[in-house]
Amino acid sequence: MVKVCKILLSINPIHVENIFNGTKEYEYRKVRCKGAVDKILIYSTAPVMKVVGEAKVQEVIEDTPEAIWSKTSKKSGIEKCFFQKYYLGKEIAVAYKLKDIIKYKYPKELSFYGITAAPQSFVYLSK
Repeated sequence: MVKVCKILLSINPIHVENIFNGTKEYEYRKVRCKGAVDKILIYSTAPVMKVVGEAKVQEVIEDTPEAIWSKTSKKSGIEKCFFQKYYLGKEIAVAYKLKDIIKYKYPKELSFYGITAAPQSFVYLSK
């Protein structure tokens, strides 16, 4: 049985805005989480530095960077050169397809989740 989990991701405010406005339906990562992620909490990095929303995970795609770009580029919310630079030298890419995106009316501090510092990539949550 696969354990279902929730993660908090650090995301640049520009990309956060693109998630909320619908131009970015995929969140890209270099490493896949060990558990089956069902929800992502969105932490907007500096200057915002708050948990600003959440999204359910519709699907997780893991493949070569070229194949991932081919499958997701229309709703990537990023330029191809940015994507290529991010995955430079990597053989595997991971894309989380987001759905049911909620922007919090009142963003939350990391301390609300028992976290003292923003994660470099992601952190598993129990709350």
